[in-house]
Amino acid sequence: MSVDVREDTADRLAIRDLVENWVVWRDAGDWERFRGVWHEDGRMMATWFQGTFEEFIRVSQEGWDRGVRIHHFLGGTSIDLAGSRAVSQTKMTISQRAAVHGVMCDVVCTGRFYDFLEKREGRWGIVLRQPIYEKDRVDPVEPSSALTLDPRVLERFPIGYRHLAYLQVGLGYAVKPDMPGLTGPEVEDLYRRGAAWLAGGSF
Repeated sequence: MSVDVREDTADRLAIRDLVENWVVWRDAGDWERFRGVWHEDGRMMATWFQGTFEEFIRVSQEGWDRGVRIHHFLGGTSIDLAGSRAVSQTKMTISQRAAVHGVMCDVVCTGRFYDFLEKREGRWGIVLRQPIYEKDRVDPVEPSSALTLDPRVLERFPIGYRHLAYLQVGLGYAVKPDMPGLTGPEVEDLYRRGAAWLAGGSF
Protein backbone atom coordinates (compact mmCIF):
# COMPACT_ATOMS: atom_id res chain seq x y z
CA MET A 1 0.00 0.00 0.00
CA SER A 2 1.39 3.39 -1.00
CA VAL A 3 1.89 6.08 1.63
CA ASP A 4 1.17 9.75 1.09
CA VAL A 5 4.41 11.18 2.43
CA ARG A 6 3.00 14.63 3.08
CA GLU A 7 -0.01 13.27 4.96
CA ASP A 8 2.20 10.88 6.92
CA THR A 9 4.50 13.73 7.92
CA ALA A 10 1.56 15.97 8.86
CA ASP A 11 0.08 13.22 11.04
CA ARG A 12 3.38 12.64 12.82
CA LEU A 13 3.81 16.36 13.46
CA ALA A 14 0.25 16.63 14.77
CA ILE A 15 0.80 13.73 17.16
CA ARG A 16 4.08 15.11 18.45
CA ASP A 17 2.42 18.50 18.93
CA LEU A 18 -0.39 16.85 20.88
CA VAL A 19 2.06 14.98 23.13
CA GLU A 20 3.98 18.17 23.89
CA ASN A 21 0.79 20.16 24.52
CA TRP A 22 -0.34 17.51 27.05
CA VAL A 23 2.72 18.17 29.19
CA VAL A 24 2.78 21.96 28.94
CA TRP A 25 -0.93 22.49 29.51
CA ARG A 26 -1.25 19.89 32.25
CA ASP A 27 1.74 21.18 34.23
CA ALA A 28 0.61 24.80 33.79
CA GLY A 29 -2.92 24.02 34.98
CA ASP A 30 -4.36 25.15 31.63
CA TRP A 31 -7.26 22.73 31.96
CA GLU A 32 -9.48 24.02 29.15
CA ARG A 33 -6.80 23.64 26.50
CA PHE A 34 -5.72 20.37 28.12
CA ARG A 35 -9.17 18.95 27.34
CA GLY A 36 -8.42 19.45 23.66
CA VAL A 37 -5.74 16.73 23.49
CA TRP A 38 -8.26 13.98 24.34
CA HIS A 39 -11.12 12.32 22.53
CA GLU A 40 -14.41 12.21 24.42
CA ASP A 41 -13.81 8.59 25.51
CA GLY A 42 -10.19 9.21 26.49
CA ARG A 43 -8.80 7.50 29.56
CA MET A 44 -5.73 8.18 31.71
CA MET A 45 -3.72 5.63 33.65
CA ALA A 46 -1.21 6.68 36.31
CA THR A 47 0.24 5.31 39.52
CA TRP A 48 -2.26 7.31 41.56
CA PHE A 49 -5.24 7.52 39.18
CA GLN A 50 -7.07 5.39 36.60
CA GLY A 51 -10.17 6.74 34.87
CA THR A 52 -11.62 9.11 32.30
CA PHE A 53 -9.77 12.23 31.25
CA GLU A 54 -12.51 14.40 32.75
CA GLU A 55 -12.08 12.67 36.10
CA PHE A 56 -8.32 13.09 35.73
CA ILE A 57 -8.76 16.82 35.20
CA ARG A 58 -11.02 17.06 38.24
CA VAL A 59 -8.65 15.27 40.63
CA SER A 60 -5.65 17.09 39.15
CA GLN A 61 -7.38 20.42 39.82
CA GLU A 62 -8.13 19.34 43.37
CA GLY A 63 -4.50 18.41 43.90
CA TRP A 64 -3.38 21.65 42.27
CA ASP A 65 -5.51 23.62 44.74
CA ARG A 66 -3.88 21.70 47.63
CA GLY A 67 -0.41 22.54 46.35
CA VAL A 68 0.39 19.20 44.69
CA ARG A 69 2.89 19.75 41.88
CA ILE A 70 3.85 17.02 39.43
CA HIS A 71 6.08 18.07 36.54
CA HIS A 72 6.84 16.27 33.28
CA PHE A 73 9.78 16.54 30.89
CA LEU A 74 9.86 14.93 27.45
CA GLY A 75 12.49 13.28 25.28
CA GLY A 76 12.28 11.54 21.92
CA THR A 77 9.12 10.12 20.37
CA SER A 78 8.52 7.02 18.23
CA ILE A 79 5.21 6.86 16.33
CA ASP A 80 3.63 3.83 14.67
CA LEU A 81 0.94 4.89 12.20
CA ALA A 82 -1.81 2.68 10.75
CA GLY A 83 -4.31 4.81 8.83
CA SER A 84 -6.41 6.75 11.33
CA ARG A 85 -4.83 5.02 14.33
CA ALA A 86 -1.46 5.40 15.97
CA VAL A 87 0.61 4.36 18.96
CA SER A 88 3.24 6.77 20.19
CA GLN A 89 5.97 6.17 22.74
CA THR A 90 7.64 9.22 24.25
CA LYS A 91 10.54 9.23 26.66
CA MET A 92 9.59 11.21 29.75
CA THR A 93 10.54 12.09 33.29
CA ILE A 94 8.05 12.67 36.10
CA SER A 95 9.18 14.91 38.96
CA GLN A 96 7.22 15.38 42.18
CA ARG A 97 8.20 17.29 45.33
CA ALA A 98 6.68 16.59 48.73
CA ALA A 99 7.60 15.84 52.32
CA VAL A 100 8.61 12.24 53.09
CA HIS A 101 8.72 11.56 56.85
CA GLY A 102 9.06 15.30 57.41
CA VAL A 103 11.91 15.72 54.92
CA MET A 104 11.20 17.70 51.74
CA CYS A 105 12.16 15.47 48.82
CA ASP A 106 12.19 15.29 45.05
CA VAL A 107 11.24 12.03 43.37
CA VAL A 108 12.27 11.63 39.75
CA CYS A 109 10.88 8.77 37.67
CA THR A 110 12.00 8.00 34.11
CA GLY A 111 9.91 6.08 31.62
CA ARG A 112 7.72 6.40 28.55
CA PHE A 113 4.25 7.66 27.73
CA TYR A 114 2.57 4.91 25.69
CA ASP A 115 -0.37 6.52 23.89
CA PHE A 116 -3.23 5.00 21.90
CA LEU A 117 -4.37 7.69 19.44
CA GLU A 118 -7.01 8.04 16.76
CA LYS A 119 -7.80 10.57 14.06
CA ARG A 120 -11.51 11.43 14.09
CA GLU A 121 -13.04 14.03 11.78
CA GLY A 122 -9.56 15.25 10.94
CA ARG A 123 -8.36 15.63 14.54
CA TRP A 124 -5.89 13.43 16.40
CA GLY A 125 -6.68 12.78 20.05
CA ILE A 126 -5.63 10.48 22.87
CA VAL A 127 -7.89 7.50 23.53
CA LEU A 128 -5.68 5.96 26.22
CA ARG A 129 -2.46 7.05 27.92
CA GLN A 130 -0.56 4.32 29.78
CA PRO A 131 2.81 5.33 31.22
CA ILE A 132 5.65 2.82 31.44
CA TYR A 133 7.74 3.32 34.59
CA GLU A 134 11.38 2.31 34.10
CA LYS A 135 13.37 3.61 37.08
CA ASP A 136 13.15 6.21 39.83
CA ARG A 137 14.96 7.73 42.79
CA VAL A 138 14.29 10.02 45.78
CA ASP A 139 16.58 12.80 47.00
CA PRO A 140 16.20 15.25 49.88
CA VAL A 141 15.94 18.81 48.60
CA GLU A 142 18.48 19.77 51.26
CA PRO A 143 21.37 17.33 50.65
CA SER A 144 22.42 17.27 54.30
CA SER A 145 18.99 16.03 55.45
CA ALA A 146 18.78 12.42 56.63
CA LEU A 147 16.05 10.28 55.08
CA THR A 148 15.19 6.71 56.10
CA LEU A 149 12.57 4.78 54.13
CA ASP A 150 10.51 1.80 55.26
CA PRO A 151 11.66 -1.16 53.11
CA ARG A 152 8.31 -2.91 53.63
CA VAL A 153 6.51 -0.08 51.84
CA LEU A 154 9.11 0.09 49.05
CA GLU A 155 8.86 -3.63 48.38
CA ARG A 156 5.11 -3.40 47.77
CA PHE A 157 5.78 -1.72 44.43
CA PRO A 158 7.77 -2.49 41.26
CA ILE A 159 11.33 -1.28 41.02
CA GLY A 160 10.42 1.18 38.26
CA TYR A 161 8.34 3.47 40.47
CA ARG A 162 8.66 2.35 44.08
CA HIS A 163 10.05 5.66 45.36
CA LEU A 164 7.35 7.62 43.53
CA ALA A 165 4.77 5.27 45.02
CA TYR A 166 6.30 5.70 48.48
CA LEU A 167 5.89 9.47 48.29
CA GLN A 168 2.35 9.23 46.88
CA VAL A 169 1.22 6.70 49.50
CA GLY A 170 2.48 9.11 52.14
CA LEU A 171 0.25 11.79 50.61
CA GLY A 172 -2.78 9.52 50.95
CA TYR A 173 -3.06 8.21 47.38
CA ALA A 174 -4.03 4.62 46.59
CA VAL A 175 -1.18 3.62 44.27
CA LYS A 176 -1.67 0.87 41.70
CA PRO A 177 0.90 -1.88 42.36
CA ASP A 178 1.14 -3.46 38.90
CA MET A 179 1.89 -0.75 36.36
CA PRO A 180 4.12 -1.60 33.36
CA GLY A 181 7.88 -1.36 33.79
CA LEU A 182 10.88 -1.71 31.51
CA THR A 183 10.41 -5.49 31.37
CA GLY A 184 7.87 -8.02 32.56
CA PRO A 185 4.41 -9.36 31.73
CA GLU A 186 2.65 -6.02 32.24
CA VAL A 187 4.64 -4.21 29.55
CA GLU A 188 4.49 -7.21 27.21
CA ASP A 189 0.71 -7.17 27.52
CA LEU A 190 0.73 -3.44 26.77
CA TYR A 191 2.71 -4.04 23.58
CA ARG A 192 0.17 -6.69 22.52
CA ARG A 193 -2.67 -4.26 23.14
CA GLY A 194 -0.88 -1.62 21.09
CA ALA A 195 -0.46 -4.04 18.18
CA ALA A 196 -4.14 -4.97 18.37
CA TRP A 197 -5.11 -1.28 18.31
CA LEU A 198 -3.04 -0.65 15.19
CA ALA A 199 -4.62 -3.70 13.54
CA GLY A 200 -8.10 -2.23 14.02
CA GLY A 201 -9.08 -4.03 17.20
CA SER A 202 -9.75 -2.79 20.71
CA PHE A 203 -7.24 -2.44 23.49
